[in-house]
Amino acid sequence: MAALMIQGCGSDVGKSMLVAGLCRLFTNHGLTVRPFKSQNMSNNAAVTADGGEIGRAQALQALACRTQASVHMNPVLLKPQSETGAQLIVRGQMHGSWSAANYQQRKALLLDICLESFRKLEAECDLVLVEGAGSPAEINLRKGDIANMGFARAAGVPVILTGDIDRGHVIAALVGAHTVLEEGDRAMIKGFLINKFRGDPALFATGREEISLRTGWRDYGMAPFLPAARRLPAEDAVALDKPQPGLGGLVKIVVPRLSRIANFDDFDPLQHEPAVDFTFIQPGTALPGDADLIILPGSKSTIADLAMFRAEGWDIDLAAHIRRGGRVLGLCGGYQMLGRRVIDPDGIEGPPGEAPGLGLLDVETTLTGEKILTPTQGHLTAEHAAFVGYEIHVGRTTGPDTSRPFLHTTAGPQGAISANGRIAGCYIHGLFQQGSVRAAILKSLDATANATDHSTVVDAALDEIAAALAKSFDIPGLAELAGLPAAFSRSFA
Repeated sequence: MAALMIQGCGSDVGKSMLVAGLCRLFTNHGLTVRPFKSQNMSNNAAVTADGGEIGRAQALQALACRTQASVHMNPVLLKPQSETGAQLIVRGQMHGSWSAANYQQRKALLLDICLESFRKLEAECDLVLVEGAGSPAEINLRKGDIANMGFARAAGVPVILTGDIDRGHVIAALVGAHTVLEEGDRAMIKGFLINKFRGDPALFATGREEISLRTGWRDYGMAPFLPAARRLPAEDAVALDKPQPGLGGLVKIVVPRLSRIANFDDFDPLQHEPAVDFTFIQPGTALPGDADLIILPGSKSTIADLAMFRAEGWDIDLAAHIRRGGRVLGLCGGYQMLGRRVIDPDGIEGPPGEAPGLGLLDVETTLTGEKILTPTQGHLTAEHAAFVGYEIHVGRTTGPDTSRPFLHTTAGPQGAISANGRIAGCYIHGLFQQGSVRAAILKSLDATANATDHSTVVDAALDEIAAALAKSFDIPGLAELAGLPAAFSRSFA
């Protein structure tokens, strides 16, 4: 079957977006397409239909292919818990916590698992579009590599290298990669793409010629800077370093950016609500005194982020917010933080122990080795607004305030609401995707939502990106390189 791998000159050069756009482009032309990324590193994860978790980007790419997400699309996922360690997820299931050094020594053992998953996808479709991780030019990580050239060579998949011109030095990035790669790896790269160009493309014609001259790689095109990409869920928290301006709505909703923030794409729909002035609050900045709703987000390390929350003085800001009559919502790890304490008897997040919570809900959480991974649906207790979401967490939360559940799932009541009704929490991710849920939340803040399901926004963005790539890239050339039948390649000419 046909396959093509998109690698990049670094992180955040647009690999995920380009693969998603190409997935939608080829799907729209009648092919059965599957995305694949052997190794990912992200705390933004999605729950799959086959009962596991994968990186958010691969779930988006599955959506672009109009198919259900599977653990085989991202067989190895690393979820950072500290500066030097991460939780290891293999085919959707937790396999303990590994230090960075230990993982580098043992990652080659996972290559056969990655290849098996890739072959499974390959057998069920016409085309597999593979995304690399970071950059193949990071030659210090080449030994035992399963994410870039190690996988490409083992699977025999041709590679296109992508450079991001928006960050500058794209000629040096591409030519430099050609220079440092060893000969066998360099031979896997058949061409290059330029991403995020602003302005008149003719102004960079000589630059593209220079890259081809110095590398011998074929130029497969240059994509413009695509505003539609902002409507796609981001996977890497680096996206939060470049906050988008709010819409200036009457209702102010803020989310403190925790050090191990997870599943922050929960809040994408709020950023597109005209009635909402939404902001991620960066470390070193106080929680604003005029916020209507403060949401504590998910966290990959609840106890560590509780300590960070207090070190920032956000606990003091939150208490002042509540005294002024403000509302608070905790999601997943944020829900756990709102309770009296978080207990980690087995050392799931670090050394065994416990930490005092913020004490705003009369509940407590015990972390356990069993991870909950399940799609779910139900309705909010108030307004009966229906939702479809997912759970992805360790820990069980109990206590008197759970007698006032925030929502009801098909498995029963869940979450908690304080006695005064102004503080709530739950484990469900994806709540705000539904227009009816946003409408219910905003109604409680005396505002009106647009009530559009956010999935329609994302789907339209994918089609817009696919159309732009069809105009910008040599699609017949890419199809031919991937190994698609000649008749299909000619259909794009």
